[in-house]
Amino acid sequence: MSSTSLQPLSAVAPHPGRPPILHVESPDDAPSWAAEHRAALREQVAEHGVLLVRGLGLREVDQVGAVFAGLADGLMAEREAFAPRESHGPGLYSSTAWPANQPMCMHHELSYAAECPGLMLFACLQAPAEGGATAVADAERVLQALPAALSERFEREGWLLTRSYNDEIGASVEESFGTDDRAAIERYCRAHAIDFDWRPDGSLHTRQLRAAVVRHPLTGRRCWFNQIAFLNEWTLAPEVREYLVDVYGADGLPFNTRFADGSPIGEDVIQLLNSTYEDHTGREPWQDGDLMLVDNIRTAHSREPFTGERRVLVAMAEPRRLADHCPAGKVGRS
Repeated sequence: MSSTSLQPLSAVAPHPGRPPILHVESPDDAPSWAAEHRAALREQVAEHGVLLVRGLGLREVDQVGAVFAGLADGLMAEREAFAPRESHGPGLYSSTAWPANQPMCMHHELSYAAECPGLMLFACLQAPAEGGATAVADAERVLQALPAALSERFEREGWLLTRSYNDEIGASVEESFGTDDRAAIERYCRAHAIDFDWRPDGSLHTRQLRAAVVRHPLTGRRCWFNQIAFLNEWTLAPEVREYLVDVYGADGLPFNTRFADGSPIGEDVIQLLNSTYEDHTGREPWQDGDLMLVDNIRTAHSREPFTGERRVLVAMAEPRRLADHCPAGKVGRS
């Protein structure tokens, strides 16, 4: 192997409270290096659920796109986005547009979609002045740490995501579905187990029932895999929640999560979920040029508040249609 060899593998051993980090000497050609070491890097992701590679010196959008292409067999186009992103080419995106002073709590990307990415790729072109880490949490350990009665209910029944699309908050219909054609949107919803209706004002309201616990397609291990906490009203900052409820009403929030029967999930449950995630969080501040690979089913990720300019590019790969992800049954009404 080259001077940027992945040996010794002890260099990527996980440390408490941090993701495993691999330090490499900056290669002359980062895309070629990534392609050459793809198998070894992916082995580390399979073992740890996440890997941060430091020292690649990633600086340019095209360079990042080439690195991502060398690490995965094709990148996914995002559908059902909850917030807009800037596109930098097929399958290559900016991080989600979200207020810098507000956290994005732990979640698994597109865990509410019938087809979700198995692999997330992140690259930091510019680290923020402070904060802004993409923290991670092991979904197996989070599941094991949750109270049995709560996790068993969600595992048995699933969870419900409700969305009310508007042109002010979150992703628009066109940004989410890639089109504003009603017939195309309805075909997509039917094909992806999404219940929908058009409101009198022309806006779209959707409901989708999804599993909260899935088996990893490679290991068969049970993982807490959802966005119950992240997309719930009680995770929002109090002033933001109050504003949205005042403007759109309790049943018209841009997104919210509920129990499978449509009943509300209490603030105490959401606080418990977020505190359990925090107990199992690993974080490492971004440095310019960093690369991070995340097993999206085994490992949840978040984005912490930050100050200063932050430029992180994102890609999704290895689409998965999990056999246990779309529970059979009537969708609860919100």
